[in-house]
Amino acid sequence: IGKSKWIDDVSGRYIVHMKNSFPRSLTLSGTRIVIDCANGAGYMVAPTILNELGADVVVLGDKPNGFNINEGCGAMCPEYAAKAVRDYRADIGLALDGDADRLVLIDEEGKTIDGDKLMAVLALHLKEEGTLSGDGVVATVMSNKGLSEYLEMHDLKLYRSGVGDKNVVELMQEKGINFGGEQSGHIIFSDYAKTGDGISSALQALALLIKTGKKASEVFNPYTSYPQKLVNILISEKRDFDTIEGLEDLKDEVESAGMRQLFRYSGTENKMRILLEGKDEAVLDQMMEKCVSFFKRELL
Repeated sequence: IGKSKWIDDVSGRYIVHMKNSFPRSLTLSGTRIVIDCANGAGYMVAPTILNELGADVVVLGDKPNGFNINEGCGAMCPEYAAKAVRDYRADIGLALDGDADRLVLIDEEGKTIDGDKLMAVLALHLKEEGTLSGDGVVATVMSNKGLSEYLEMHDLKLYRSGVGDKNVVELMQEKGINFGGEQSGHIIFSDYAKTGDGISSALQALALLIKTGKKASEVFNPYTSYPQKLVNILISEKRDFDTIEGLEDLKDEVESAGMRQLFRYSGTENKMRILLEGKDEAVLDQMMEKCVSFFKRELL
């Protein structure tokens, strides 16, 4: 099945490894950073790494008690870090999730930067540095159309996998691509690891920010996202989509209105997840009402 072994001072080794991944020619000195550790795995190592790289660090979510992980903080609730960014006039905010494999950025204005935009910026940077393998980036079916259009402008393809970092990694391997991720903030550099690491992603983003000498809002806002609406509804059964009468007509109606749709069941709960994306928010809301009514009628 596998082997386990004891490693002394694993936290210390990780801190050294992360610091060594940051370009030696750069420093975070003079950069004020809010880091929200979500009362989780990164609560000790993340602030230590940033401090030792010279940053002025404001730390949130660093008091885990075994019950408060992700509770009103971290990547699940970036508003908490966003308020601190504004209050402390920080240059950037970093919100990790509980197991520290996801990262959500917050610019100096307190606005959230999702994983799609971070991927867009980092992919182009990797291409310019000559370290992007393959002909594009792997993201998921949830990623915004704005990402695919931005990558296309820069002669890069967007390959879409199913939801989940496991599916992203599998498609990366299939396509010979070394960079991918999810809108939720999983960012994967497969040259270094086959899974997401929020702290590693943060250091990549910070290095780029320092190199450019620009504000976070200028660096990490490369395109305007299409409006998206996601609704989860409780259902009583998960019927095969092929047996749901009228579903194909509904899909055609959504697509003929110039929208993208994703209808899928939750893998862990009795829920139907409905994602719509389009240019007109008002039309999007109307279509969502129609989709919700349809699935409630068919699946409740």
